[in-house]
Amino acid sequence: MPSGVRSSRGGSALRFGRYAAMGTVAVLILIAGVWASWGTAQHVMLTKGRERGTVEVTRCADDGCSGPYAPLSPGSQPRAKVVLDDSVAVEKGRTYTVVLKPGGREAVRAGPAGILYAWVPLGGALLLASVVVAGGLLRTRLAWLMALAGAGVLTAAFVAL
Repeated sequence: MPSGVRSSRGGSALRFGRYAAMGTVAVLILIAGVWASWGTAQHVMLTKGRERGTVEVTRCADDGCSGPYAPLSPGSQPRAKVVLDDSVAVEKGRTYTVVLKPGGREAVRAGPAGILYAWVPLGGALLLASVVVAGGLLRTRLAWLMALAGAGVLTAAFVAL
């Protein structure tokens, strides 16, 4: 067998291995982004049966901001104190629409701002995966689409908050 044929087969096996490895890395990054986002997004997007209301922020500390909860949904009870994550760009003295997590002590922002904030980890994962897709899979158009989608999510969340 000529050596050129052997090297061609070896080259295609290496190329397949690179595509498989980089494809796996890109998919794992995207799965991690969805996983990290879904922890908050499920409460904001699937609100049926969840307690919805408003929180007037009266105090902010290291662990988050808190205030009294006023219900908006039927069956929801007022609470003297619920906690909003401090990184959600909340300010003392303002009132925010929220959805309570099961248990009723922790709240997440509702509405478009809450949805966009919940999907920020996926936006970051799209940006990171676009580098892997461009460099490892040599799919530049797909990489640009992923990068633009990720940057769009991050920019929209920044503007909305």
